[in-house]
Amino acid sequence: MNEMEQVRMKKLLKEALPPMEGNPEPGRDLWPVVLKRLDAPPARVPWFDWALIAGIAAAAAIFPATIPVLLYYL
Repeated sequence: MNEMEQVRMKKLLKEALPPMEGNPEPGRDLWPVVLKRLDAPPARVPWFDWALIAGIAAAAAIFPATIPVLLYYL
């Protein structure tokens, strides 16, 4: 990168990321919220996840050659 490209890149970055005004820190401590979410029971599995699993199982039963492909992407 030559100097002109660096100046242009710096200008583009300054335009894309304006300076933060005021206090950039969060208004409260976020760690207790994180701990609460970690301790919470897992959410229910949505119906479309079950539909996707059923579709994949049906595709594997109808087209057994897709099983290695599915295992590759897991």
